[in-house]
Amino acid sequence: MKISATAAIVFIILVAVTLGITYWAGKRNKSVSSHLVASGHISGRQNGVAIAGDFISAATFLGTTGAIALGGFNGFYYAVYIPIAYVLAMLLVAEPLRNLGQFTLGDVLATRFGGLNVRGAIATSSIILSLIYIVAQFVGAALLIKLLFGIEYWVAAVIIGALTTIYTLFGGMLATTYIQIVKTAILLFCGAILVVMVLAKFGWNPLTLFQKAEAATNAANEAAKAAGKPASPEALEPFRGGALKQWDQFSLILGVTLGVLGLPHVMIRFLTVRDSNAARTSAVTAIWIFAGFLIFMPVLGYGGMLLIEKGRAGIPPGGNMTVPMLSNILGGDVLLSFVSAVAFATILAALSGLVIATSGAVAHDIYGKLMKKGQVDPSKQLLVARLATLGAVVVSLLIALLVEKQNVAFLATLAITISASANLPALLGTIYWRKATAKGVFWGMIAGLAVAVLMILLSTTFMGESAPVKLTAPGIISIPAGFIVMYLVSMLTQPKGEALTAANSLFDRIRVQAVTGMDPGNPDHLTPAQRAVGH
Repeated sequence: MKISATAAIVFIILVAVTLGITYWAGKRNKSVSSHLVASGHISGRQNGVAIAGDFISAATFLGTTGAIALGGFNGFYYAVYIPIAYVLAMLLVAEPLRNLGQFTLGDVLATRFGGLNVRGAIATSSIILSLIYIVAQFVGAALLIKLLFGIEYWVAAVIIGALTTIYTLFGGMLATTYIQIVKTAILLFCGAILVVMVLAKFGWNPLTLFQKAEAATNAANEAAKAAGKPASPEALEPFRGGALKQWDQFSLILGVTLGVLGLPHVMIRFLTVRDSNAARTSAVTAIWIFAGFLIFMPVLGYGGMLLIEKGRAGIPPGGNMTVPMLSNILGGDVLLSFVSAVAFATILAALSGLVIATSGAVAHDIYGKLMKKGQVDPSKQLLVARLATLGAVVVSLLIALLVEKQNVAFLATLAITISASANLPALLGTIYWRKATAKGVFWGMIAGLAVAVLMILLSTTFMGESAPVKLTAPGIISIPAGFIVMYLVSMLTQPKGEALTAANSLFDRIRVQAVTGMDPGNPDHLTPAQRAVGH
């Protein structure tokens, strides 16, 4: 499917606008603080819209709607628990993170555990899961370009890599944030238009849409049974498929709900605002926007199931192109180009945020703290961050070339599961558990990361039906593994005597700082983040 010259112009104009925002922001992106956290100058409302934009991208707008079109109700699991996750983020980590952090998650852990092992472990974990998440966005954006312009997938992926590099190198977090704000607003508008057009096809009654989707699925399953083929999941009912499938679904839900709380590209956004009140406002705003967007996805998913030629059979593998194909059917190539351009630009902004999180872990944690022991020239650190940007893009590009047919929502879910298994135990242990020790937090992260990655590599996702691990989502095992190892090692390495007194005193100080935003150990009572950006 190729679009017309007029539609191509629409696409190019929208991309050009984002590049203009990048140029404007690039003039203000002159320091490590501005590059990584926009110098803490983003408002709570603005940040909330940008956070929502991180999730209203390839993983949801493309991946989840495609998963619904192919898998019925089960596809909705990929996104329905995200608002719940943000409620937990607001209650548990948003304010403490803003009050304790500076540039990365490693800064939060370092307030209590000053050793290099803990910082290195969370930096490594953050890099791995960010790369997986970047790959998911890469695949979605490249497939869009392939669909629109009829070029090879690998060429499209290279174009995505080049644009992501430009956005991130020159614009930093400020450009990423404002692009997300603009594109989230436009994407919500496009989604609303598509929902109206789909409902118009079914008498303006969503129940009619759902009933016809169910009838079409039932008919297809009867035909499959008659031909001796396996049936597809029902449109409106969870596909249980036995005890193993149910446990797999629960594992997926657990990973998605808890994993958001440890995603570095989401968590560092709480460091782009001025104070803890703004961080809380960010979470609340993101919850409402994403909850509203969830209403769109079943309509678009089931609409794609019914309106795309030959139903499910006409949807490409992975289902990622369901929304673009649906927009082409409903509004021609002009609507296709507009929807795709907005989705594309939003994906690029999400990619930029992910790359910034990765480069921050490399430049700030690994280079600045581990290699240079904190004695680093800011200009050299900024250079390392930009070199890390290039490295992250190249590595993600190479992986994306190998997973073209994987559903992007599923890929994102794998990253979220790693986050819940490795990063979350460390964050919660550092902030809330008095008995947590540096060794406990370190080995908890290593265990959670190792178990999650190993189970993913040995699962049916990579090894097919003969895989030793039958779960596609490992969270039900890897998440408890991270917490249990942290608990056991911490209890075995408890300090004694004066060391115990010092540890308890430090924990009390951190709790005060996490809750109030004031550091009792500093005369000015400024948090690390406030001191870093000159507040």
